Amino acid sequence: MDNNFIRSIKLLTIAFVISAPSLVFAQYDPMFTQYMFNEMYINPAYAGSRECISATALYRNQWSGIEGSPKTQTFSIHGPLQNQKVGIGLNLLNEEIGVTHNTVLFSNYAYRVQLGKGKFSLGLQAGIINHQDRFLELNTATDGDPKFSANTPNLILPNAGFGMYYYTETFYAGFSIPRLIENRIDVSKNKMVTNTTNSKYWHYFTTVGKIFTLNENYKLKPAFMIKVVKGAPVEFDLNSNIFVKEKWWLGCGYRSGDAFTCMTGFQFTPQFRMGYSFDYTTTELQDYSHGSHEITIGYDFSFNKKRVITPRLF
Repeated sequence: MDNNFIRSIKLLTIAFVISAPSLVFAQYDPMFTQYMFNEMYINPAYAGSRECISATALYRNQWSGIEGSPKTQTFSIHGPLQNQKVGIGLNLLNEEIGVTHNTVLFSNYAYRVQLGKGKFSLGLQAGIINHQDRFLELNTATDGDPKFSANTPNLILPNAGFGMYYYTETFYAGFSIPRLIENRIDVSKNKMVTNTTNSKYWHYFTTVGKIFTLNENYKLKPAFMIKVVKGAPVEFDLNSNIFVKEKWWLGCGYRSGDAFTCMTGFQFTPQFRMGYSFDYTTTELQDYSHGSHEITIGYDFSFNKKRVITPRLF
């Protein structure tokens, strides 16, 4: 598949969107292979669960080698307040898919209570999505095509999410609906407006993970995530990581209908960690893509004058 063919597909898709007298849905949930190390984006109840001020940055290059493929950057920071019952956090995401650019800013709030050997939290998040289609970045076959002569306006789309999360030292389980509002962009008559309604197509996420101590040097952490949305097949992500002396980890996984994954990382100090993952797609894109790459960097700051002595594995 050469660049001219890919560009043609992009142009045809955009032309169809512009000419169709219908509503385009700006409802999306980026996928992450290393979601288990920072669930803040998909579950607001995760805020504060690392029991310190924790920051994570992520870069994902999906389907590398294909022009216009998704590229995503995220940054999150969260932690518990001094009373330990409330966790707060902030999520920032920037994503480019072809000419479409989205910048997302969400604030998270979680209320936490002791439950048995662990903690249970309910979380809410609210924020905005800045959406724009940058048609001026396209090289059109016909110079001066009026449909591609200007970028679309910057649209501010509000949204909110809900989640539940339970965790102990060795186990976690979560359920969340990250986007409760359906944002619609009306592109009929070459005009764009937003129409925000309650969504009929919520994305339901369920996550579970468990740490097994094999011996004093090795720990095993299997985890899975299930995503359900009306009108689409159920998606699941299964993976497992083995941790060596809580310093280095190596794992593999499978995402249904999409890719086999592998990941590795290193805990340089109890506070600082870095991870890398690679996805090998199982779809027809495997003939054109070089795979998907993802890099994460995380740092846990001292909280309330206490040092982070033991690294958290989720």
